[in-house]
Amino acid sequence: MNWQDIKVSEDSTHFTHNGEMVFAKKFIEVLKYHAPGLAPVKDQTGAYHINVNGEPLYRSRYERTFGFYCNRAAVVKNKESFHIIETGERAYHKSFVWCGNYQEDACTVRDMGDNYFHIDKNGERLYTENYLYAGDYKDGYACVMNNDGQFFHINLQGKSLYDVRFKDLGVFHKSFATAKDDLGWFHINKKGKALYSERYLMLEPFYNGYALATLNSNHKVVIDETGFISLCIAP
Repeated sequence: MNWQDIKVSEDSTHFTHNGEMVFAKKFIEVLKYHAPGLAPVKDQTGAYHINVNGEPLYRSRYERTFGFYCNRAAVVKNKESFHIIETGERAYHKSFVWCGNYQEDACTVRDMGDNYFHIDKNGERLYTENYLYAGDYKDGYACVMNNDGQFFHINLQGKSLYDVRFKDLGVFHKSFATAKDDLGWFHINKKGKALYSERYLMLEPFYNGYALATLNSNHKVVIDETGFISLCIAP
């Protein structure tokens, strides 16, 4: 049975394969399988991970378990968060208030002082700066919010990509990111430069060259990467 063919039931209490229940067991909660074929589950004994045969990977039990990303899974024990490897052993000795999932071998965490930053697969900081918030890395860049509540992008070394700061920010998707200033939402390039002069009430990332945008009038439009409105959609 291929783990990629195992699905989570509609009520998230068990797994199915070709529409049939597998492992002959219901759980309190299950999450989907991730490579190399491991899934987080929770039953009366606690939270843990199972393999493609429904067998526990280890004896330890946690308050919560999450999926494996980059061969690391976030777990919660005694209200502290950290990552484990596939054998169930800790990936590092530190604990955090909260852990994200590893993306591109880096992970965002929140420490006991409520500081956000990124760590490597050994639990070591990627840089010395602390932030009010830090998002996942995507294509080598992450969004962070500084102590002034301003957003910008950093690279894997923790260096800012540009000098400008924003009121809100999205991740880079195909070289462009959504950003917000005092006038509204727009798209920027990796130098922090606006692609066009217009501002929108709401804005989506570009999807194959086009993005859905909401005008202040609440009308929907579709724009291209130059900001040209190619389609107006009735509200």
